[in-house]
Amino acid sequence: MKKFLAIFIVLISILIVPFFVYAEPSRSVVETGGNSTEIDTLNKQIAEKQNKIKELEKSIEDYKNKISQKRSEAVSLKNQMAIIDNRVAELALNVQVTEQKIASLNLEIEALQLSIQDKEASLAKQKKILGGLIRSIYYQGDKNYLEIIATYNNFSDFYNQFQYLRTVQDSLGQSVRGLRIIKGELDLKKLKVTEQKLTYEKTQEELKQKKQDWEDQANLKSNLLAQVQSSELKYNTLLGSLRTQYQQIEGEIAGIEKQVRKKLEAEKKIDDSGDADTIFGWPVQSHYVTSNFHDPDYPYRNVFEHTGADIRASQGTPVKAAASGYVAMAKVCSLASCYSYIMLVHSDGLATVYGHLSKIVVKADQFVTRGDVIAYSGGTRGTVGAGPFVTGPHLHFEVRSNGIPVNPLNYLP
Repeated sequence: MKKFLAIFIVLISILIVPFFVYAEPSRSVVETGGNSTEIDTLNKQIAEKQNKIKELEKSIEDYKNKISQKRSEAVSLKNQMAIIDNRVAELALNVQVTEQKIASLNLEIEALQLSIQDKEASLAKQKKILGGLIRSIYYQGDKNYLEIIATYNNFSDFYNQFQYLRTVQDSLGQSVRGLRIIKGELDLKKLKVTEQKLTYEKTQEELKQKKQDWEDQANLKSNLLAQVQSSELKYNTLLGSLRTQYQQIEGEIAGIEKQVRKKLEAEKKIDDSGDADTIFGWPVQSHYVTSNFHDPDYPYRNVFEHTGADIRASQGTPVKAAASGYVAMAKVCSLASCYSYIMLVHSDGLATVYGHLSKIVVKADQFVTRGDVIAYSGGTRGTVGAGPFVTGPHLHFEVRSNGIPVNPLNYLP
């Protein structure tokens, strides 16, 4: 019974000591894993990928500077083509950067998994050492001091054995502490693998989106050339037409919002006390923004500012009300050149606009609740309701405060 108690006390006395005391393990638990060569090779490959990413990012910055320079020059078809060409090249490099990040993540995951194998092997070895030490103490615990003394011819031999037992007990302490350190490191590495796999999945989705950005920009160039046929005169005529259409749409939205809000306030259907929720829901499942509010890369910025956020959404994606409110306008179109949109009026002077719709399922004056499907997205060039300002399928989403467009991302979680 005493021997069990002795072992138990030794183990407990070691385990209850705070972990930070043993931050530096003894050499007996520091091992060179069997996969160290492979891990070193992988780490070198990871470093090469990171250097490649830095080189690509430097090239991306160069293209951004070229675009900025062209924007400062006079508006012309030649300059617009140069901007688009540089933008296409920039997006192509962005795709390469993302591909390099994915490759690097793969290597990091592989290196972590090999390191986990080494830690598991080290853990098994440490458990074996611990078992041997416990057996030694157990064996010696069967004897009392008189029996131990009687087995030695002189005091020197007895003293040496006594020192040996102390060494065994010290080794037991080191072994238990080392075991705990290895187990902690193993758990951290497994957690890191899980995190890296999640990052890998997100980066794969990011690659898909960046490839679509690249394709949309290339389509913009071909569509623009098809319309103007390399003619500066036709290009200027196109810009004038786009400006006129934008002003008509903007005037229509502003006028209707003012009229409907006045009516709803008179009927006490909306509350402008300031207590309304100003955190809206995303109108589509995707959260990938292809063009931001007042985006400097917006292709028509030399005609008008981008008044909302373009959110990537394939043709026919359900569009939901970002907040509860009344339908002020539901503009249904029958032509591709017509801009189909919905405007909802909310409390506290806020309104939301949803543009490039392929199908609308609500009517003017209808009350909708946050999350209700109000339409289906469009934006594919040449499809009904897409309007003149499209480069690819997406939802144009606006938030307006007291009639003025504001950054919608400030209202989204």
